[in-house]
Amino acid sequence: MRKIIWLAVLMSILAPRPCAATVDKKTAADIDREIEKVRLDMAKVRRFIHMNPQTANRESETAKIISSKLAALGVDIKNGVARTGVVAILRGEHNGPTVAIRAGMDAVRIQETAEVDFKSLNPGIMHATGNDLHAAIALGTAYVLNEMKDRIKGSVKFIFQPATEGAPPDEDGGAAQMIKEGVLDNPAVGAIFSLHSWPEAMGQVYVASGDILASSDSFEIVIRGRSALGSQPQAGVDAIVIAAQVISAIQSIVSRNIDPIEPALLTVGRIEGGSKADLIADRVKIEGIVRALSDANRKKIARLLDTTVKGVVHAMGGECTVTLTEESPPVSNHPILLDALMGTLLDAAGERNVNTIKPQMMSDDFGFFSQKTSSLYLLLGVRNPRLPAASAALYNPAFNPDERAIAAGIRILCYLVIDCLEQQSRLAKGGS
Repeated sequence: MRKIIWLAVLMSILAPRPCAATVDKKTAADIDREIEKVRLDMAKVRRFIHMNPQTANRESETAKIISSKLAALGVDIKNGVARTGVVAILRGEHNGPTVAIRAGMDAVRIQETAEVDFKSLNPGIMHATGNDLHAAIALGTAYVLNEMKDRIKGSVKFIFQPATEGAPPDEDGGAAQMIKEGVLDNPAVGAIFSLHSWPEAMGQVYVASGDILASSDSFEIVIRGRSALGSQPQAGVDAIVIAAQVISAIQSIVSRNIDPIEPALLTVGRIEGGSKADLIADRVKIEGIVRALSDANRKKIARLLDTTVKGVVHAMGGECTVTLTEESPPVSNHPILLDALMGTLLDAAGERNVNTIKPQMMSDDFGFFSQKTSSLYLLLGVRNPRLPAASAALYNPAFNPDERAIAAGIRILCYLVIDCLEQQSRLAKGGS
């Protein structure tokens, strides 16, 4: 019901004033002034988090610094959400609905090679996707908006999320767990925003109406044969030969069963099997991912993966287990929300800096939020023009984003939040 009401509101907003921005010149100047006050401190926070990276569901120190910084603002704070998440509510001086900002906190298992003064102190772990930057942007937005509560017509919920990269095996976590624990309730969230680093020029913003990121599922195939001497292959069932046929067969699932104009992919990323060069392997494990933009294709690929693998393996005399793990749904921007705020986005980022982008086959568990409420997910360019292109590539050990993106991100989120709440307030009063 909450989402239905909110969408009705957005439709009403859109009809009379399409793409109209409501952040006036004084408010814009005040936002810029407040950003200038906090940008260096937020860069320090980002560097501290970068030096002390923590993986999914283990972000306790990251949560502590975020929570301590938020406490200085006097906002309502809840710690330990979905294990290590932090949620804060900033209440404006005027009554109104609630919108949310989500930022990740977790790092990934990559050994950093970037030569920076704040290089990761934890071997084999680094912030290679920008969550240190995202947390600093969200925190800085809280600081700026806290100084402008007289212009906030409602409340802003800041969601610092653990496990955006997926929870460890046998653990719950991430966006799904935060939602389960009520992060979108009390007060109910009517719309949610998120920014993510993107390996393009600093300050460029990329957005899509509708789907922007794909769903993410992973699979594991275990093939069991029968060992024998390599010189007596007739006595065994070769799991490696079966695996080769399986890999070849499943590559046709997408190419021959999915409409070619509907993006989907199936990738084998890891294969493990065999013990000695002169023995027939009795076991092979294959691991990979499945991505899709539609729920129908997601389910179809899962079904075909299971039947194709079992058909090949059994026909060649082996046995197998096929395990598909659903990880996150597609990330989708609500078209009405985007249309209602496009003018504001153009003002915040600069008209020349806002670009439309086709859906990407990367994933983000922000998709769980997209399923529950109207959402807007933006990709923010962080590539430093003075550094090699590889320094901006996500999951690259040399990842080194331009910290000027912190100020750019804060400005965009402040504009979107203020305008979204302002438009809702004006509508409630019967204005246009």
